[in-house]
Amino acid sequence: MDDKLFNELLVSTKEAKEILAKKTAPNRTFYIDEPNAKEIRTKFDLTQNEFAKLLNISVATLRNWEQGRRRPEGPARVLLNVANSHPDVLMGL
Repeated sequence: MDDKLFNELLVSTKEAKEILAKKTAPNRTFYIDEPNAKEIRTKFDLTQNEFAKLLNISVATLRNWEQGRRRPEGPARVLLNVANSHPDVLMGL
């Protein structure tokens, strides 16, 4: 690795350390919309059982999301947003 790339990497790691220590704000942030599982499911016109099977999750998990007891997180949240924005992708699985 040449000196220029090494110095850029060193600066980046120092910035990351400052961000983690809350000494500096990140340059950019990302926000993923909170999906509404029930709205998405009704858009597909599927029962809870059918939609849970399509997402490969338990019906209990889907019910918890729909009733507000739990919120989808991580990959499930992304999958629901993809399903909402591009239903053809999910239905083509």
